[in-house]
Amino acid sequence: MSEIQIGRLMRSNLTGFVVGCRVPQVEGISLGALARVPLENDYHIYGMIHDIRIEDDGLVRQLVTAENIDASVFADNRVNRVTPLEISLLAVGYRQGGRVSHLLPPRPPLSLDVIYLCGAEELRLFTAAGRFGYFRHILRAVDLPVGELLAAHLQQAHAAHCQAGDADWSNRATQELITLLRDDYAALMGVLSALGDAGLETEGVGR
Repeated sequence: MSEIQIGRLMRSNLTGFVVGCRVPQVEGISLGALARVPLENDYHIYGMIHDIRIEDDGLVRQLVTAENIDASVFADNRVNRVTPLEISLLAVGYRQGGRVSHLLPPRPPLSLDVIYLCGAEELRLFTAAGRFGYFRHILRAVDLPVGELLAAHLQQAHAAHCQAGDADWSNRATQELITLLRDDYAALMGVLSALGDAGLETEGVGR
């Protein structure tokens, strides 16, 4: 399993959580990526990154309007600033005793818990469990860019499954999304458009 630490928990509830990290830790973090918070008793909570926020402050406002600032000042500000980047994640499931569930976790993680970015093996483990039950958490998040979030996630998961010889995973995932959104044409077209822009299969719309 991946052990790439990306930050520590700042706040959470049952449907999502926010993690703080420094700029050097942000490499490899992207929209749609899956992450894991390990807790006691072999209990792990999974979240999907849906936002990365970089807050400004008084120093940043001064620097962006100043002239002839040495490049080392910008580099120092980015690398050594105490103010963290905020990464927001949607809770999409949990694992306990080796079994993956796509239900919401029984309880949220706690402040300062460590969060790790999931590697290809763990991404396959999570996305291959059940029948894409975690999609419902994404689809009901009306305040998020659902199409782009799904497209980014499916791109990453498809690459992970292709590494293991399962090139048809993204097609099965797309068919499940078509089924789930069959009564919401506008939402379906938005999701399929995003998947098409991401170069993923969008066959079978009329099924």
